[in-house]
Amino acid sequence: MHASAIRIDTLPVVLVAAVLALVCVAAVPWAWDRWRHRVAGRVGTTVLAVLMVVAGSGLAVNSVGSFYPTLGSLLGTSPNPEEGTVADAGPDGRDLDRTLSAVGGRAAGNHGSLLHLTVTGRRTGITRDVDVYLPAVYAAPDWAGFRFPVLEWIPHFPGEPRQVATLYGLPDLLDQQIASHRLPPTVVIVPDPNGEPRLTHDSECIDAVGGDADDTYLSADLRSWALSRLRVRSDREGWAAAGWSSGGYCALNLTVRHPQWFSVAVSMSGYDTTPQDVETGDLFHGRADIRHANDVSATLREHPAPVRLLVCADGAAGDERAALDRLRAAAAPPVELTTWLLPPAGHNLNAVRAELPAVLGWLDAQLGQPVDGTGPPGQVTPGVVPPWPLPDTGDPGSLHGTDTAT
Repeated sequence: MHASAIRIDTLPVVLVAAVLALVCVAAVPWAWDRWRHRVAGRVGTTVLAVLMVVAGSGLAVNSVGSFYPTLGSLLGTSPNPEEGTVADAGPDGRDLDRTLSAVGGRAAGNHGSLLHLTVTGRRTGITRDVDVYLPAVYAAPDWAGFRFPVLEWIPHFPGEPRQVATLYGLPDLLDQQIASHRLPPTVVIVPDPNGEPRLTHDSECIDAVGGDADDTYLSADLRSWALSRLRVRSDREGWAAAGWSSGGYCALNLTVRHPQWFSVAVSMSGYDTTPQDVETGDLFHGRADIRHANDVSATLREHPAPVRLLVCADGAAGDERAALDRLRAAAAPPVELTTWLLPPAGHNLNAVRAELPAVLGWLDAQLGQPVDGTGPPGQVTPGVVPPWPLPDTGDPGSLHGTDTAT
């Protein structure tokens, strides 16, 4: 069993930690005068008791928010990036054609297929793990000439692609929604937004000043790769982004910053501005213009575009409600903003799983249908929404609105 399979956010784990902490605390006075070497024994048991109380408290807080669902996410390891997938399509998906037999075999039971691969960005040179969900009909002969809409699902920090399958159960839910005609057959791309190491490496999906160009990788690079390797729509109406927590912020930010490529975004318990904390650090290094350019509410107010956004907030989460209020105040036509204030359920994976069916139902009315496409896979349909100028970070990934599907 590897670290990524060991859950640390469950109630039994918290209860065990609490019991151990109580035992260690009780052992301090009990053994106080029983040690042969009293100073060393007293110091040792006291330190152990303090550490166990801190660990138990940390696990209790973590269970509420599922910040680190597994031991692997806490340690920042990825010992098995293929977990939850049915086949490996290799670097840049070079083995995708070989995997289509597995896709076709699963399609008989109306099951889509989640494939693992890596993608190296042409602009950025960044290489990350990526999971790709292909709907059951993708390999069917009758659908050979069709191009499918795309949903780019951004995992939360410190999440990674495999957790969307193993913790959210997204592939099974997609199968159910598509089979019951509550979602069009959709290709879902699940990238790794942070890379390794995960601990204290929260990228927030932006082009960091003096750092990785994560925005460019997640928008231009992944789009360019998908158009060249997958049968997907190239028009903006065929592309959406979604995510929970930090992934929700990423989805909103990518969409409003690149409306020439994305038309729809969903934020589940996300926010509207990039944080500066222990996990994130300072991504802007004094560049107020870059920070402002990654403020979703400011972008909606100053650069409105015809995007359709769904923003969900927990009714008891003050920060989520405050972000929702700022977005409501900033959004004006042609922006279409839908907001859901949900019953208090906490910032945790149980809430995500409960919300997902309704979120996919909303996307059903927003995502375009598969279209009968002709021409080479990399052909680009000119967008009708012009990009807006972005500040230059001085990084290789600085975008100025050009498409890269070549």
